[in-house]
Amino acid sequence: MEKEARVIALYLPQYHPIPENDKWWGKGFTEWTNVGKAKALFRGHYQPRIPADLGYYDLRVSETRKAQADMAKEYGIEGFCYWHYWFGNGKRLIERPFNEVLNSGEPDFPFCLAWANETWKGFDHGLKNRNILIEQLYPGIQDYEAHFYEVLPALKDKRYITVNGKPLFMIYKPLASEEIKVFMETWKRLAAENDLSGIYFVGHHNDLRNNLEEILATGVDAVNTTRLNNYIINHRSIFEKILSRIKRIFLGNAAAYAIAYKMMSKYFLVPEEDKLHNVFPSIIPGWDHTPRSGREGLVMTNSTPDLFEKHVKEALDLVRDKEYENKIIFIKSWNEWAEGNYMEPDLKWGHKYLEVLKKQIEK
Repeated sequence: MEKEARVIALYLPQYHPIPENDKWWGKGFTEWTNVGKAKALFRGHYQPRIPADLGYYDLRVSETRKAQADMAKEYGIEGFCYWHYWFGNGKRLIERPFNEVLNSGEPDFPFCLAWANETWKGFDHGLKNRNILIEQLYPGIQDYEAHFYEVLPALKDKRYITVNGKPLFMIYKPLASEEIKVFMETWKRLAAENDLSGIYFVGHHNDLRNNLEEILATGVDAVNTTRLNNYIINHRSIFEKILSRIKRIFLGNAAAYAIAYKMMSKYFLVPEEDKLHNVFPSIIPGWDHTPRSGREGLVMTNSTPDLFEKHVKEALDLVRDKEYENKIIFIKSWNEWAEGNYMEPDLKWGHKYLEVLKKQIEK
């Protein structure tokens, strides 16, 4: 049955310990470490956030991965887009959950990959410093070839999500380096040599200092727009900007930056761009970075299922006239708990966000 859209949820695999995280943050660190220590920083601040049905899971457990997939499928989500980490010279991180999904054949639920080609810095992940933890490198064609062959078994898996027969592969920062173009050309050549119909490259667009034309000029097939900060960057009044600066001057980091979801969500979508056949918009259930960054974090306050449903409706309207293969909407995200950015049930809302999503995409 064709749905109103092909909804694909971004999926974070950082819910199991690895040696690097033990070194950087302490023994046993996972994303739950930040989630569990989060505190309310102002009146009405929804923290801590506590998972309901799935609990504080460990993604090394196959039953957990199956439960996630079963839940996503039940509520109309087509598949997961797993964040994939390849830092160059063969260096990978937090790859175990996806590797086990791939090698075991379970869960039998569609997937694709998004290359998170970004240098990791301490502040972004919960440390007070901004030191580089691990740098993203682009060592050259030999490395891009090794990367391709590492991923090839996934690209050939029957569960892999395609667009017009081509495996969908997202690049988080398509403008990070001129080498991205070389990387894509290398993969296109190797795809032809390995009996694939090609690669359908999607450039992620969340840096509003760039524009669609710049990203498309890299040679990607499509762009995924994620305008989390569109209101802050482009649509605040002069008064709001001045007030924000005054608060920063006099309060410093004494208060988190809080803006109503109702206001920010008005600017998540841009119709003249998101209607284009090669643009895939994102729907965003909420945001709260304070579990990682404390009072320096951005908080979208008062997100509700009703407001999210309105946002979903608007996104569906924009993809309605596209061919079905291109009616793709990404959910940011399935399980970014330390960013307050998740669809999984919590103790406050239960399944309500999932219910309104299903209501709209399975009409």
